Amino acid sequence: MFVVAIMMLLALPVFSELMLFLVLVVIGIIIIILLKAAIHFIIPIIAAVVVWFLTHSFLYAGIAFLVVAIVQLALRRR
Repeated sequence: MFVVAIMMLLALPVFSELMLFLVLVVIGIIIIILLKAAIHFIIPIIAAVVVWFLTHSFLYAGIAFLVVAIVQLALRRR
C-alpha cells in the first residue's frame, strides 16, 4: 500500500504537467482563432471609425460596420 502511495505521488507531477500543457494548447488555439476572426474585421472597424469621426453617431458607425462586413463577406464567397 505504501509503495502505491509513493508511485501515485511520483506520477501526479507528470499528470499535472500534462494537463497544464493541454490547457495551454487549447487556450493557444482559442487565441489564434480569435485573432484570425479579428483580422477579418479590421476593414469594417476602420470604416466604422471613419464614419464615427465624420458624424459622431454610433448608429451610423454601427450601420457602416455591418454594411462593410456583409459586403466583405459576400465578396469573399465568390
